[in-house]
Amino acid sequence: MHWKTAIACLAGLGTVVDAAINGQFELGSCPVGYVLTTYLVTVTESSTSTVNSWKAGPSTAISRPAIPTWNGSSTISSCTTSFEAAQTDGTESAPLSSPNLASSPAEKSRTTTTVVSDTMSTSVFDATTTSVSDATITSTPSLVELSQTSSSSLQSLPKPLVGGVVSGQATSYDGGDVDGTCMFSTADYTLPAGIYGAALSVDNWDSAAWCGACLSVVGPSGNSVKIMIVNQCPGTCGLNNLDLLPNGFQQLADLKVGRIGVEWEIVKCDISSPLFLKTKTGSSKYWFSIQVVNSNVPIKSLEVSTDGGQTWQSTIRKDYNFFENPSGFGVDSVDVRITSVTGETIIVNNVNSASETRTDATSNFN
Repeated sequence: MHWKTAIACLAGLGTVVDAAINGQFELGSCPVGYVLTTYLVTVTESSTSTVNSWKAGPSTAISRPAIPTWNGSSTISSCTTSFEAAQTDGTESAPLSSPNLASSPAEKSRTTTTVVSDTMSTSVFDATTTSVSDATITSTPSLVELSQTSSSSLQSLPKPLVGGVVSGQATSYDGGDVDGTCMFSTADYTLPAGIYGAALSVDNWDSAAWCGACLSVVGPSGNSVKIMIVNQCPGTCGLNNLDLLPNGFQQLADLKVGRIGVEWEIVKCDISSPLFLKTKTGSSKYWFSIQVVNSNVPIKSLEVSTDGGQTWQSTIRKDYNFFENPSGFGVDSVDVRITSVTGETIIVNNVNSASETRTDATSNFN
């Protein structure tokens, strides 16, 4: 092929004199004193990324595509001075910078697929962490064993209630017996004899699902104490850890110890008196907010009927342990159906929707 333009020449030292640049020379050749050097470069880059995943709770698998393969060749011609150290006649391999791996629409395509199975782990309180290359996915655990088809952690029985034991740590904090996030103090509640107040880690909080739950806690010396969850322990508390009021902590160890290892499980509170309901300040037929107090076992859900029990409407449980309907139910008196995590139900009739009203049930969960 005849070139219609002069080949650009590179000078190893200094600049080429005007005569050399502007002078006429044969096509495909360099001026006197220069040698044509041709570099033929072939680059092949291929990378495969394999992701290993393992099941430790909800099954999470992420497929990360391999970096696309680039194949190409490039020929570079240039003129070098005859005294250049690297001057070579003929063909020689030379380094070339990596090409743009996303230079075409096809190469720019990326696919990331996340699959979460509907089969949930039966282990309780094990933090689920799956490492994917430089990414980490952490699944927040809850206090319950999830059913095969449930998408809500409140729809099945907590395993500790039937004998599961959880390992964690315990510390102590100062406060009132029922003060804290569960807001039992607004119900003028007094803990039953032999039960001490405690805070549960925010990592296990699960929208106040365990407010009012009783735990049997065993310390390092083998001593045990029964506590009720009345508060939330902040983020620094740690997964599965408890913060006990001083009177409860002292049943397990001296306060000056500060932190101890414990094992605990959810148990029935063994309360002999009926549970009761208490509406929140500001509750009315236009904005409904109520909590369950003094229950023997944790509460799963609360529903309201305005037609004598023919139909039931759900409520939303808030992090501060009240079941609410922001639109209210439009009537001053409702029937309330409470369902425990064990599946039992208690119906309380003629519950007043008005602010700060207490309504006693006639029984408690077994």
